[in-house]
Amino acid sequence: MSPDRSEPPLPVAGILLAAGTSSRMGTNKMLLDINGESVLHRAARHTREAGLDPLLVVLGHEAERARLEIADLPCRVVINEQYEMGIASSLRAGFAALPPECGAAVVLLADMPHVTAEMLAALVAHYRTTGARLVASQFGEVKAPPTLYDASLFPELAAVSDVRCAQQVVKRHLDEAVVLSWPEARLADLDRPEDWARLGADLPLQPSPPAPLPKGEGRTEEAALSCSPLPSGEGPGVRAADA
Repeated sequence: MSPDRSEPPLPVAGILLAAGTSSRMGTNKMLLDINGESVLHRAARHTREAGLDPLLVVLGHEAERARLEIADLPCRVVINEQYEMGIASSLRAGFAALPPECGAAVVLLADMPHVTAEMLAALVAHYRTTGARLVASQFGEVKAPPTLYDASLFPELAAVSDVRCAQQVVKRHLDEAVVLSWPEARLADLDRPEDWARLGADLPLQPSPPAPLPKGEGRTEEAALSCSPLPSGEGPGVRAADA
């Protein structure tokens, strides 16, 4: 369905999930430093630079320390008191806190340092151009955040009981989705100390514009996006996620 251009576009919010205990890292990974900036601040800053507004940052573990890291950014902190129950509890808290006027929301994880403002803006640009209910990301063969959900999907996401249920929401609506394919290296997250050790060698990765789907591989729409080129060998592409 094409978007209605007769009315001003509704806001697209950002929901940044950053509540976990960092148990495998052994220290709060949200507070680790990347070029003079914490992991959490970097993720929140990129989200704001992409134009996502309002930005809801879901905190739980060491919430007050984390809150101070983003005190200079225009965002709203949402405290997930049930953060030890896993990421689905943070997802529910984020969607429950969304203002009613939001037309869509992008969900992203704060511990994915290779997700850039340009990538987030690409999700929004495709949503504005196509009116798709879902704009998903795929890294190699893996479907993962960031993901944009139209407001019509909010009730399903507010009711998820675990991560698998959230993944099922994406699978149920793939026939209505635009799927952007990003280089697999951008999927890297900060989970264990060895991930942190590798990060210095990996940064910086530049963003890439997604390309249209090959015919017959799912729905696609082309959008003119102004993004920085990838390093040599990181060709962009878009294709449908496996159902």
